[in-house]
Amino acid sequence: MIGWVVLGLLVLVVVVVIGMYNAWADIDVQLKRRYDLIPNLVETVKGYAGHEKGTLEAVINARNRAMSATSPGAKAEAENMLSGALKSLFALSEAYPQLRAIESFTSLQNSLSQIEDTVQNARRYYNAVVRDLNTKIQVFPTNLFAGMLGFKTREFFEVSAAAEREAPKVSFNSPAAPTA
Repeated sequence: MIGWVVLGLLVLVVVVVIGMYNAWADIDVQLKRRYDLIPNLVETVKGYAGHEKGTLEAVINARNRAMSATSPGAKAEAENMLSGALKSLFALSEAYPQLRAIESFTSLQNSLSQIEDTVQNARRYYNAVVRDLNTKIQVFPTNLFAGMLGFKTREFFEVSAAAEREAPKVSFNSPAAPTA
């Protein structure tokens, strides 16, 4: 009887761990879709507001940093920077109405918005699975098996609420006087 309980608890911990990896894979796929859209968005904006070089470079740099981040914490921090850079990029459409009229720009913006929603849902699921895993690692009797098998608590993938609420800081340069 005790053998079945031990086996059941072990299977439970393994199932939660597998769920966590699947949940992170879902986030990773959605973030890659997001990263693939960004160069197209930047090129579209460049055609109409190419002299906004600082904003465009900030978006590319933030994208590259987000793509190279590995841990959930580092990925979340890089994603916060990327979100802020994208807000600045979209703020350009306020200064350049002709940009808003371009179908490819609005299509890319809508696609990015849909991906953001999917990432948010995937992040919620991942964090729920991580919470369950961390609980199993810390609560008796599963903590005994988790400790013996070397399971460690995992970090959440959290985008800071402050970054989401913060208004983008945009400096519009006159088209007649571009800055380097």
